Amino acid sequence: MNSTSVHGEAAGSDASGGGGADRRGHPHVFRSAMALGLCTGLSRLLGFVREVLMAYCFGTSLIKSAFDVAFRVPNMLRSLFGEGALSAAFVPTLAETLAKEGPDATRRLAGRVAALLAGALGLVLVAGLAGVTLAMTAVEPGGKADTVLSLLRILLPYMFFICMVAMLSAVLNVHHRFVVPAMGPVLLNVVWIGALVWVWFAFRDRPETAIRVVCWAIVGAGAAQLAMLWAAASHIGGRMDLDIGWRDERVRRMLTLMGPAALGIAVYQANIMVSGILALLVGPWAPAALSYAERLVYLPLGLFATALGTVLLPAFSRHAAEDRVSEIRDTLVSSFRSVMLVLLPAATLLSVLATPVVEAIFSWKGGRFHGDSIAYTARALACYAPGLVVFSTVKLLAPAFYAFKDIRTPVRAACVAMAVNLVLNLVAVFTWPAGYEHAGMALATVFASLVNTMMLAVALNHRIGGYGGHEALFAVARMAVAAGLMGWAAYAVHGATLTAALMAGYIDKAAQGAALISALGVAIVTYGVAVRILCAEDVRRAFAGIRNRRSGPVSG
Repeated sequence: MNSTSVHGEAAGSDASGGGGADRRGHPHVFRSAMALGLCTGLSRLLGFVREVLMAYCFGTSLIKSAFDVAFRVPNMLRSLFGEGALSAAFVPTLAETLAKEGPDATRRLAGRVAALLAGALGLVLVAGLAGVTLAMTAVEPGGKADTVLSLLRILLPYMFFICMVAMLSAVLNVHHRFVVPAMGPVLLNVVWIGALVWVWFAFRDRPETAIRVVCWAIVGAGAAQLAMLWAAASHIGGRMDLDIGWRDERVRRMLTLMGPAALGIAVYQANIMVSGILALLVGPWAPAALSYAERLVYLPLGLFATALGTVLLPAFSRHAAEDRVSEIRDTLVSSFRSVMLVLLPAATLLSVLATPVVEAIFSWKGGRFHGDSIAYTARALACYAPGLVVFSTVKLLAPAFYAFKDIRTPVRAACVAMAVNLVLNLVAVFTWPAGYEHAGMALATVFASLVNTMMLAVALNHRIGGYGGHEALFAVARMAVAAGLMGWAAYAVHGATLTAALMAGYIDKAAQGAALISALGVAIVTYGVAVRILCAEDVRRAFAGIRNRRSGPVSG
């Protein structure tokens, strides 16, 4: 994900005591994450609107499921060549170059990596288009495979643009420029929403044509993102000269670091693709239902945990370069407690109120998201929601390993977790009741991520010398108790309010909305009171980090 930070060196000189800032630098990280969270929040809000419109236009139809499966491929390649393996090796190398050799050397390195990446992506794109075209001649016209491949052929060029965007985002992040990269997804969502509004009126009765128009709009938005970030990167250190630079030792070292990360991500993404295909075999509705549930889970995850994880990578990289392990440990523990304070109640509410949340968000009169779509998506959401806790923890732990230039450990953990995920997916497909197989697949993803989290936590504990005792775990246990009380109260109030409305003869969407709003209101009050009693110190720390004034202004 793209990110935001504080002008100056939130993980650098200020964090080491310069400029009168807190030596540990924790407030800088939290303020950076909050600034990124605001930018990401705008993107997530627009993404939320986008998904509502996708549900309205396409529901859980085969064409929507085919789009979801096809769109995983450019996203898979983005993880492989962009935000995943490249960032894991590129950000620490670039941060070290900036700290030790200055901006000119950093710009040369970035130009060489950009040229190398563009060449590799070009070859992958040509090979991919040729392979898809050839595969389309061997499948049944109009079938599931043909539908997926036809959309994939349109979407593949998006891979080139978005991978280059990820690389430029890393350059801007290392220079503490996070707002512009975070606005890239905003641009994508604006274009996507505009395309959806247009196709609803122009191609309402031709969903196959409508989804192709949406695909072309996504490709165009990717090109626009690349142009925007290239201009921003050129302004921070001068124009990057594209030069392959094979003899650059730093480039070779970065490629060596990328190797194991690329392997692990390839395994992970291949697993995702297999899961998507398995879901399509379960039913034409299953990939779409899983996708809608994922979007709801990743909304709170992206607002805070993803933003914080992105800010932590350059911060941890600077701490590791200066051998300040204690600051990595302290920042990690503080970050974990702050994330749990927010995401534990979010996970609880999404689990206990899955059906009313899905119905309130996606089901609108005149659209194509109705009864079965609500049930399928709610089942997946109830099983996905607990994953908020483990998904967010992985996003906090992984940057610490990348900062130490240890990519092998996260790769090994990911490979084990993905093997677990694949086995559990197969178990869900063949043993869970009809209509629930995809929910079992969602739960398998959560369990596999828990395995990944535990492996990373144990390995990092040995590296940094522990996490400061059991205090953090006890704090999270208290938060879990508060979240449990909140979930019980929300469930009870929603049921009572809805029952009263039904007895009074009100069964429309307004009554359902009133029941949901009542439940959420009681949930907020209950959780607020519970954490004030059980977790007062954690609340104080979190707000102190947000309100801290000693960090500088956020850079664009």
